[in-house]
Amino acid sequence: MKLLQQPKAVLAVAFACVIAFMGIGLVDPILKPIADSLGATPSQTSLLFTSYMAIMGLAMLITSVVSSRLGVKPTLLLGLVIIIAGAGLAGLSDSIGAIVGYRAIWGLGNALFVATALTAIVSASSGSVRDAIIFYEAALGVGIAAGPLIGGVLGSISWRGPFFGVSVLMAIAFLVTLCLLPSAHARPKPSSLRDPFRALKHPGLLGVALTALCYNFGFFTLLAYTPFPLNMTAHQVGLIFFGWGAMLAFASVILAPRLQGILGTIPAILFALTGFALILAIMAIWTEYKPVLVAGVVLAGLFLGINNTLVTETVMKAAPVERGVASAAYSFVRFGGGAVAPWLAGYLGETINDHVPFWVGSAAVLLGVLVLAASRRHLRHIDESQVLPTTMAPDPSVTPEPARAVAQT
Repeated sequence: MKLLQQPKAVLAVAFACVIAFMGIGLVDPILKPIADSLGATPSQTSLLFTSYMAIMGLAMLITSVVSSRLGVKPTLLLGLVIIIAGAGLAGLSDSIGAIVGYRAIWGLGNALFVATALTAIVSASSGSVRDAIIFYEAALGVGIAAGPLIGGVLGSISWRGPFFGVSVLMAIAFLVTLCLLPSAHARPKPSSLRDPFRALKHPGLLGVALTALCYNFGFFTLLAYTPFPLNMTAHQVGLIFFGWGAMLAFASVILAPRLQGILGTIPAILFALTGFALILAIMAIWTEYKPVLVAGVVLAGLFLGINNTLVTETVMKAAPVERGVASAAYSFVRFGGGAVAPWLAGYLGETINDHVPFWVGSAAVLLGVLVLAASRRHLRHIDESQVLPTTMAPDPSVTPEPARAVAQT
């Protein structure tokens, strides 16, 4: 897919996505500096991820309701404003409890933005669903790769720097979205809070969501706990996770489509999950060896990139429901794993040893492999077409542009 040939609406949302996803990795290099500065334990510091992911998961239930009433553009802007406020207030805080609370606010904004952004890009893209999702994952990968690097640089000055950096970057994203993203002309069709739960009655969508919950458990164990046994400076941790993000972006755009073409979507996801579980197991065995941890973090990016792209595409095709509802239902379930894992990893590391969090993360990902394997018969249609199922309703908050048949948001 030629990126520059995408509609202006897609490019605007993608740019905002890059900056939004910087916010995830931007904080990673400063976890240990925050713990050292504020006298917090690893489990307390890891609550920065837990509060963020827990509120983000719960808020996913209302994203389709909000966007179907306000429209895509106002929802995106609202999410960005909340992120700006949450990140800025976290940077001004002097206690770990306050930072955890403001990260929860940040998670609310991110939920409104992320779920709506995916719907907007898939709806407005001039290519296939696969191309649109690869484009979305490319933005995600670039943001995740750049986040730790910028966070490491700002964090080497002060642990407050990355929080203020997020606020500034989000303000830029707000202006870009405000100026470049057209508003919908059609009146949105309101959805219900019950719609995501109804969507989860589809066995295929439920299976993918539960798989992602297990996968996210391992993902956030890697992201939130590895900086503690690494015991390096913020800048060094930032460089390591930059390598991880670069591998994730490369795999999302290049490896995922090729592996999908060779193996098929579900087998490729099973391969990626198994590879990630193996890496976590290796990190669990040789936790005291920093070169193993560094290599494990970077190589994990390859498997995570493959998984992210293919799972996102699978969610868009798994059930005959509106895209925003499917995304909300799936995200609500999967972020449960992201919410529990950081705190549990920190607690296990404190009370037992540094090896156990990685063993638990590996076991959770392997459980995801079993869940997806059991759900395969409900997902046979995924590779039948590169377009959305004909029974899937279009996003009601996006209006086609007559001249180019491209959705305006």
